[in-house]
Amino acid sequence: MSNPSSTRLSAISGHIECPTRKPVKLNNNSTAISTAQAADQVPWNPNNAKFPCRKDLPKLSGAPEGAAWVWGKDDELGRLNLLTPQRVKASAAEIDTGEMVRLDLPLTVPEKPAFDREVFQHNIKTLVEDVAYDDTYTMNTQSGTQWDGFRHFGHIDSKCFYNGAKSTDFVGDAANHRCSIHHWAIHGIAGRGILLDYYQYAKTNNKAYDPYTSHSITLSELQACAASQGLDLRPQSEGGDIRVGDILLVRSGFVERYHELSSEQRYAAATRSHEDLSFAGLSREPAVRDWLHDCYFAAVAGDSPTFESWPVPEHDHLHQSLLALWGCPIGEMWDLEKLAEKCRARGKWSFFMTSAPANMPGGVGSHANATAIL
Repeated sequence: MSNPSSTRLSAISGHIECPTRKPVKLNNNSTAISTAQAADQVPWNPNNAKFPCRKDLPKLSGAPEGAAWVWGKDDELGRLNLLTPQRVKASAAEIDTGEMVRLDLPLTVPEKPAFDREVFQHNIKTLVEDVAYDDTYTMNTQSGTQWDGFRHFGHIDSKCFYNGAKSTDFVGDAANHRCSIHHWAIHGIAGRGILLDYYQYAKTNNKAYDPYTSHSITLSELQACAASQGLDLRPQSEGGDIRVGDILLVRSGFVERYHELSSEQRYAAATRSHEDLSFAGLSREPAVRDWLHDCYFAAVAGDSPTFESWPVPEHDHLHQSLLALWGCPIGEMWDLEKLAEKCRARGKWSFFMTSAPANMPGGVGSHANATAIL
């Protein structure tokens, strides 16, 4: 379904010469293209080594300004297209010891979700007393460790979701499976993860803050954090350490702070009005947007309930850029505590990681079921 070679999007303005492609044979008999993707040659080839910057995106007919709906008119995967067999295989080289670190919080955490979301409920059903049991879950997939799927958040002005989907595709008589989370489940999510432990960096460098405030993490701060970890946040094509298809994880300290609070304090923090809820996260400055786009992450995730700093001024949500315009999955409330500890001890911040979203046709989001393998 992704990247059908016969599909073409119309009315693309401007023209960029497409460099000559140089096929490179890989061990699995597939062919990678070691060249740059021409912006106007749609659909894009996910095997290319370099992709257009945000400022060079083609203008697509019927799409909002800045949309990167470039993988085919029927595409359901967005940036997950970058997790090609070649990249997944190459990412396995990150495994050193084989130690596994689970990245999901218990389903019972947080005990009271924010944004009026439902509390997780678990019940045990007796089938045969003393012999056999089932259990049942009642849950909102956005209440704990989660993936925000493409149905979760649209482009506000156009009311479009990723790749032109509309709300009528999700609910009502014409509902279908466009942008459903089950497309991710069928494709799979696995590749090289990279962790930026910003919270540790901030504490170490006397920049302490409360993750339950709207602390915005700027690109310059991320760069300084990365430098302290021995990382260069430029794309690999520019001499940096970020590879096309990497999965970015950012630790902003929410989980550590959550466990420091009493049950009463957690409840009070989660039940504030939407206008008063505050969480640390990435800044929405143009530099952060350019960097997130131009690194071509397959997905991004953080430990806070919102990934971006919250609240959002003037409806300038980073969610609409990542999900609706670029098709980049967002993970929230991931448990990065043990992973950060392990990465710090070994002095290495990249690893193989995998996630198995729920195979739920028509689903909006999913628990992450994510594991890092060191």
